[in-house]
Amino acid sequence: MADYLFTSERLGFRNWTAKDVDCLFKINTNKKVMRFFPSVLTKQETEKFIERMQQQYAEKGFCYFAVNLLKTSEFIGFIGLSEQKFKSTYTPAIDIGWRLDSKFWHKGYATEGAKRCLAFGFNNLNLKEIIAIAPKINFPSVKVMQKIGMVKIQDFKHPLLGDFSDLETCVLYTSKSTIDYKNK
Repeated sequence: MADYLFTSERLGFRNWTAKDVDCLFKINTNKKVMRFFPSVLTKQETEKFIERMQQQYAEKGFCYFAVNLLKTSEFIGFIGLSEQKFKSTYTPAIDIGWRLDSKFWHKGYATEGAKRCLAFGFNNLNLKEIIAIAPKINFPSVKVMQKIGMVKIQDFKHPLLGDFSDLETCVLYTSKSTIDYKNK
């Protein structure tokens, strides 16, 4: 049984461990999962990502959390919050994001987990605003943003995706702490 930082109805949210590298690497090399990213990630890139998340959690008290199913303790991917610092008109900002193994899609886990992470961010971390960003063509993620009550601010050209014309036009959504997010 994992040591969860918090839970939702079906999901447990936790910090990353070295044991997560292989599982996340499998997700990060799945072309179906990574179709809205410039490329799949290498094992070294996956290890660096996990190290960044561990560091961010140690410094800030949040990250894109490793997520397990409570019923089976099976790792399904990540959902959480991360600080975005790339140069733009809306950063620095705290972003909500998710990446799940495709076998766990269409079960409501991203929506459930994202709602719980918004509640954690607003109620436990006292954040005032959380943003979400995705390529405009990433309809599944945009749908999750809408389901969790986020509001679209604008379309924009992502400064880090200029070499990828199909991904460069992104959407920016926001959620403010004035919305009532419950812990469950």
